[in-house]
Amino acid sequence: MNGQPDDKRYRAYLKAELEAAAMYRALAEVDKGTFKEEIFLELVEAELRHAARWAEKLGLDVSRIEPAKSVLKVSMYRIAARIFGTSRVIPWLVRSEMKDIGIYAADPEASDFVADERRHARVLRQAAAGEDPIQYLRGETWHRFSNGGSLRAAVLGINDGLVSNFSLVMGVAGGTDRPEFVLLAGVAGLMAGAFSMAAGEYISMRSQKDIYEHQLMIEEAEIREFPEEEEEELVLIYRTKGLSEEDSRNIAKQIMSNPGAALDTMAREELGLDPNQLGSPWGAAFSSFAAFVVGAIVPILPYIFDAGDLTFILSAVLSALALIVVGGTLAGITSRSVLWGSLRMLMAGGAAAAVTFGIGHLIGVSIIG
Repeated sequence: MNGQPDDKRYRAYLKAELEAAAMYRALAEVDKGTFKEEIFLELVEAELRHAARWAEKLGLDVSRIEPAKSVLKVSMYRIAARIFGTSRVIPWLVRSEMKDIGIYAADPEASDFVADERRHARVLRQAAAGEDPIQYLRGETWHRFSNGGSLRAAVLGINDGLVSNFSLVMGVAGGTDRPEFVLLAGVAGLMAGAFSMAAGEYISMRSQKDIYEHQLMIEEAEIREFPEEEEEELVLIYRTKGLSEEDSRNIAKQIMSNPGAALDTMAREELGLDPNQLGSPWGAAFSSFAAFVVGAIVPILPYIFDAGDLTFILSAVLSALALIVVGGTLAGITSRSVLWGSLRMLMAGGAAAAVTFGIGHLIGVSIIG
C-alpha cells in the first residue's frame, strides 16, 4: 500500500493510534472531575481498540497495548492544555482526526475505521463548544445580531453610512465653499454607498444561505442512509452536555425515530443552525440599504435645509453626536463600556473626517478653480 511493506504501514498506524490515545489520556488528566474527562477516556479506549488491530497484524501481544509514553508531542499538548485549557487544544486534535480519516479511507484494511474517526472529530468539536462563550451567548444578547442577519446588517449599515458620508462631506467642504457642491457629493455618496451595501449584503446572505441549505441536505442524507451512525453522534453530543450514557441513548433513540426531529436536532446541535432561520437575503439587503441611508443622511441634513453660515458647523456637530450615539449603543449591546465605546467611535470617525477635510482643503480649490 502506497509503496510500503505491510509491516511498515501497520507500525505507522500503530504508532499514530498509541500517540492519539496518549494525548487523549493527557487531556483527561487535565479535565479530571469534569464530563470531558469521561469523553476523553472513551476516546482513549477507542484509539486502543484501533491500535489492537495493527498490533495483532504485527504479531504483538494485544494485551500489553497501552498509550505511548515519553512522547514530546504529547507533553506539549499536556502543557498547552494546562495553560490555555483543553478547548483551545481540541482544534489541533480535530485536524489530526481529519487527517486520519483521509489516510484510512484510502486503505481497504482500515476503511471501517473512518466512521469512528468522524465521530471522534465531531465529539471533539462538541466538547470544545461546551466551554465556548460565543456558543453560550448564542441564546442571550448576541442572538439579536444573528437573527436572520438583518439587524447585523442594519448596525453595520448605520455605522458605515455615517462615517463614510461624514468623511466625504468634510472632504468636499474642505475644498469648496459652495454648499450645493457639498450637497451633491453627499447625496451621491449616500446613494452609491446604500446600493453598494445592499448588493453586497444580498450576495453575502444568499451565498451563506446556499451553504447552510447544502449542509442541511447532506445531514438529511446522512440521517436517511446512516441512521445508526447519526444516532451514535447524538449520544456523544448529549454525553458532552453532561448527561449519562443511558439518558443520552434514550433521548437519541427517541429523536431518531422521527426524521424531521432528527434533522432539526442535528442541525442545531452539530451544525449550530436553526433550520427556520437561515437568513433572508432580501431582508438583509433592505435593512442594510435603509440603515446606510439613516447614517449617511445625518451629515447632509444641514445642507438639505440650507442652514446658511452655520451649515458646515451643524453638519460636523450632528455627525459627532451621531457617532457618540452609535458608538455608545454598540458598546451597550455588547456589554462594553458605553463611555469608551462613544469616545472610540467619535475619535475614529472624527479622525477620518479631519483627514479628508485636510486633503480636500489642500487640493480641492485648485481642482475646482
